[in-house]
Amino acid sequence: MADLTGRLAIVTGGARGQGEAEARLLVRHGAAVLIADVLAEEGRALAEAIRSEGGEARFVHLDVTDPESWDGTVAQAREWKGRLDILVNNAGIINRSTVAGTELDAWEKVLKVNLTGAFLGIRAASPLMAETGGSIVNISSNSAFSGHYDPAYTASKWGLRGLTRSAAMELASKHIRVNAVCPGLVVTGLNAASPHLKPMIAMTPMKRSGKPEEIAELVLFLASDASGFITGEDFVIDGGFTAGAAYRRVATETGIFDN
Repeated sequence: MADLTGRLAIVTGGARGQGEAEARLLVRHGAAVLIADVLAEEGRALAEAIRSEGGEARFVHLDVTDPESWDGTVAQAREWKGRLDILVNNAGIINRSTVAGTELDAWEKVLKVNLTGAFLGIRAASPLMAETGGSIVNISSNSAFSGHYDPAYTASKWGLRGLTRSAAMELASKHIRVNAVCPGLVVTGLNAASPHLKPMIAMTPMKRSGKPEEIAELVLFLASDASGFITGEDFVIDGGFTAGAAYRRVATETGIFDN
């Protein structure tokens, strides 16, 4: 089991969904967690719930696109625990539009949150993290290995892979590891009614969507000492979708596989 006792984590977009699952699991394994989000009501409620269960958590209002907001969040980490061991760049948005249908401001907003937000987080967090060493986990997507129909989202997630590798190279001498988690379809309250769920599940070799808790388990592994010799890597967690969803469909429709 991963033991994070005495360590402090920041989880962006941590107030709900996948971020909530990540925050809860890190706390369960001993970490204190700053739940960083723009959703103040939900973030405070989650922090209070975690504390009522015996864990250590605080909510901090963070706009990941704002450098000053990042500086304030890292300052709170220093004030609270005097250290920062784990950063999970989980915050992200999606546009669900084609190249022709994406306005410039929508394109820039997605990249600003998903990619620039992670860059600002790494830049702000790494000086404090370097005092003890630590782990940064960027939440990318299996869209970063293909051409998702949302070009802004796809570009941001491909960009996160490059940012992960560059930061890993730069920060290794400071004992900071940087890796990327690339989930496939994960169903939460935010997308439960989406029309793309059924066809994606049908094409996924494991014939189901992922659970937020399963993504959190991979984040926990990368945040812990169990992954101490891993940096600059991408970890796809998508039930086999990237490995061969299209070929599986061909094989099923031609009778090679029994659906």
